[in-house]
Amino acid sequence: MALTLVIGNKNYSSWSMRPWMALKGTGIAFDEVVIPLYTGEADKQRILDVTRSGKVPALIDGGITVWDSLAIIEYAAERFPDAKLWPQDVAMRAHARAISAEMHSSFMPLRNECGMNIHRPIRGKPLSDDAQANIARIQQIWSECRALYGRQGPYLFGAFSGADAMYAPVIHRFRTYAIDVTPPARAYMDTMLANPAFQEWTSGALAETWVIERFETD
Repeated sequence: MALTLVIGNKNYSSWSMRPWMALKGTGIAFDEVVIPLYTGEADKQRILDVTRSGKVPALIDGGITVWDSLAIIEYAAERFPDAKLWPQDVAMRAHARAISAEMHSSFMPLRNECGMNIHRPIRGKPLSDDAQANIARIQQIWSECRALYGRQGPYLFGAFSGADAMYAPVIHRFRTYAIDVTPPARAYMDTMLANPAFQEWTSGALAETWVIERFETD
């Protein structure tokens, strides 16, 4: 039985992008179901019919439902070990999981001030000191990974992994809001922007016609 990944709008739903990229980027087959967000009670109920959390993404694998982006990636890594969603080396795997968890639980100022909105015209905006600190920390994470593992490939841990999927929406945020980045961060961004799965998600987002006014304020 094929996996089903239930996601929100590709233009706005950064949390949906993460497991979608993890599966698509490592060749794990799945069916995609899009439920547009903030469109009324009918679609809200559709999400509740999938998961009591009332949020997307959610992964359905037969009788198993997994919600939360990072939990989905961990489940897929166990379910499909040949996809190598995490590095095989134990130290690298621990590092990948640590920075993925940091992405999962941190960087709220950046999230709040630079929401994912792929169809937004590229332009900068004033950012708080806290958001600037988030940007600096993310670039530090990327630069350290590339310095340690760059000889093994162009992604954070050489080959594409769940860690890259977790940071994929940040690539859009940095690009959309014209964030100035260091050369190592720019090189990593270029790698992700050229990734076929990343480009497929972006094309899908740009083709959407849904507009959520609350996310169109800047």
